[in-house]
Amino acid sequence: MFNQHNASKRKVKISPPAETAAGLKSIQTVAYRIWEETHVGKGVKTLFKLNQPNGFDCPSCAWPDPDANKVSKIAEYCENGAKAVAWEGSANTIEPSFFEQYSINDLLEKSDHWLEKQGRLTQPMVLKSGDTHYSPITWEAAFSLIATQLLALDHPDQAIFYTSGRTSNEAAFLYQCFVRQYGTNNLPDCSNMCHEASGKALTDTVGIGKASVVLNDIPKADLLIVMGQNPGTNAPRMLTAMEELKNNGGKIISVNPLPETGLLQFRHPQKPWEWIGKPTSIHDLHLQVKVNGDLPLMKALLKMLLEAEKNAPGEVFDTAFIAEFTVGYEALRQHIETTNLAEMIQESGVPEKQIREAASLIIGKKNIIIAWAMGITQHRNAENTIREIVNILLLKGAIGKPGAGTLPVRGHSNVQGDRTMGVWEKMPDSFMQRLGNAFNFKPPINEGVHAVGAIQAMVDGKGKVFMGMGGNFALAAPDTNIVFEGLKQCALTFHVSTKLNRSHLIHGKTALILPCLGRTEEDISNNGPQFVSTEDTAGRVRRSHGDLKPVSPDLKSEVAIVCDMAKAVLGKENPTDWEGMSEDYGLIRDKIAEVIPGFEDYNERIKVAGGFYLPNGARERNFNTPDKKARLTVNPVNFNKNPETPFILMTVRSHDQFNTTIYGYDDRYRGISNSREVVMMNKDDMNQYGCKAGDLVKLTSVFEGEKRILEGFQVVPYDISPGCLSVYFPEGNVLVALGNNSEESHCPASKYIEVFLEKMDNGSDE
Repeated sequence: MFNQHNASKRKVKISPPAETAAGLKSIQTVAYRIWEETHVGKGVKTLFKLNQPNGFDCPSCAWPDPDANKVSKIAEYCENGAKAVAWEGSANTIEPSFFEQYSINDLLEKSDHWLEKQGRLTQPMVLKSGDTHYSPITWEAAFSLIATQLLALDHPDQAIFYTSGRTSNEAAFLYQCFVRQYGTNNLPDCSNMCHEASGKALTDTVGIGKASVVLNDIPKADLLIVMGQNPGTNAPRMLTAMEELKNNGGKIISVNPLPETGLLQFRHPQKPWEWIGKPTSIHDLHLQVKVNGDLPLMKALLKMLLEAEKNAPGEVFDTAFIAEFTVGYEALRQHIETTNLAEMIQESGVPEKQIREAASLIIGKKNIIIAWAMGITQHRNAENTIREIVNILLLKGAIGKPGAGTLPVRGHSNVQGDRTMGVWEKMPDSFMQRLGNAFNFKPPINEGVHAVGAIQAMVDGKGKVFMGMGGNFALAAPDTNIVFEGLKQCALTFHVSTKLNRSHLIHGKTALILPCLGRTEEDISNNGPQFVSTEDTAGRVRRSHGDLKPVSPDLKSEVAIVCDMAKAVLGKENPTDWEGMSEDYGLIRDKIAEVIPGFEDYNERIKVAGGFYLPNGARERNFNTPDKKARLTVNPVNFNKNPETPFILMTVRSHDQFNTTIYGYDDRYRGISNSREVVMMNKDDMNQYGCKAGDLVKLTSVFEGEKRILEGFQVVPYDISPGCLSVYFPEGNVLVALGNNSEESHCPASKYIEVFLEKMDNGSDE
């Protein structure tokens, strides 16, 4: 059974949750992380380049930057962005002597926080079959080993090429091009595990799987509804836009099983005069749904909106918009008519009075934005919930105009750009044809595996080589024990990384670590300084170039790694100019412009401060659906919870982490510190089970007759909806069954895990 680590258990410390986000405490935390991780002068200097038009894009979240003339010259970054930069710019390095000192078994005993805190990887390392320690290897030998293993496979589909969100446009484009020239579409990525449901549902309804709003739209909105998201931790710069909206007279509704600090009050960290006195109140109404109560809540709201429309025809719904731009209204109206309002209210977990208050706000507003994140997408019925969100916006005509539209808030920086560049297991035929023409080859036609399918393929022995382009797949993926089993069965696993993580330790018969440049570092080829580009949540593409000296002369850029690997695998007769593109990234952008619509004159447009926006039909009311109309849809709730299961558990991030990177053990906003092995629990549920704060419990998930167990976690009393529990990601992934995912996008249901809870004997160590 997987456990986070086997060190003595850390005793949780509990204090009241914070009432205000950001402010002076954020600045103090940033200062501490810079002092702790890197050289102070270097760290401060680098922060002044973060998210600047002539600097580098944040390696943390994908929140949009302001227009170039509005970027703060003081600090255009948040606490978590600064942590990510300090973490990447670590003064510590891992030399070959480190791996001489620590065997794989030694490292498996360490926590994930400890592993990454050892510093930057400095040179390629290999773990040969039967060895207990990694040892140095030259780049040439590493690529030769990769080529030997890939070319020895019975079929290219036995290889799996995973991508994390951090990879630049240039590297991602070349990566998918190499993989397809090799002969497979096995390109799972982190989108498969987070916003795949958003892409599916939005493409179905409005014709594009991205946000239909830009950053400047948020302050113009009359009403912002934030669902299943914790901006204060996962996209802190969003709070600045929300503060501006409030100052303009707009209203905010938050929908979440937890009342998160970032949605309560905010002190702008760049405005010292806000550090004292009354902070900005963020939300006007908080709807504390049960876990997965969002879809019933949306249906209850639709029912109330329809009632109001009947009483005042044409004053609640935008009938002119509906008639001109949508299809499906009559079927949706009939469905709403037959919806049982009392049942929807009960299933949502929100009191009727509060839902009617939310409905009243929606009725009285025309410019509405609905934002959501993984609290919505990581459910078995995620697509239905998102389509219902779209229904509300379409009925109000709240899309394709200033201050209105859809806002799926993407997590990792450039996760959206990777998909635009073709990192997907089922790119459309039009893309594949253009790619083949541009590089003079015939792309494979078989659909590749997504993340869940990749795990199953490895477990079944069909996936024999696994490559990770960044990320920490072993911990990011669901069903941890199954993932470990699959990776261990591979003939070769290899990862492009900046720091040591658990994926390097859960390995195939042979394993490689390929260290790469970080986003903060200079990228200088034989042709001179190079820059890369990224795409943010709002679909704006901008350039990014670091200014720090690389921590080691043996590091390669992601682009160079892909090109050198392609040359070794595809051979000298391959017509692609891998050598030229590795030296001149402008050649890559020329090819991107040739293949992907919206990137015309890429090399010229990317030089403009602030970059450029990609085409977005939904933003202009040009809906790229088969009939060119936005689609109102009927979405059944399908209550499928086992009535015998007492709890629904969801995984969340702490304030001291980004994805699988653990910066520390302090979840400051929630008042939880010194341990991550905790389960947040409603006080009434604690009383029913005879639990008190700090008690140890055992959690058992049951899915299709199979049990998964996580034990020894400490109870923390928290304001979470009754019958709901929460644990941290990735520790909770062990409870997420591989088959527990949405049917349409196969996104793991990490926010909907049916579990039993048992109190254990007390006696945790200090």
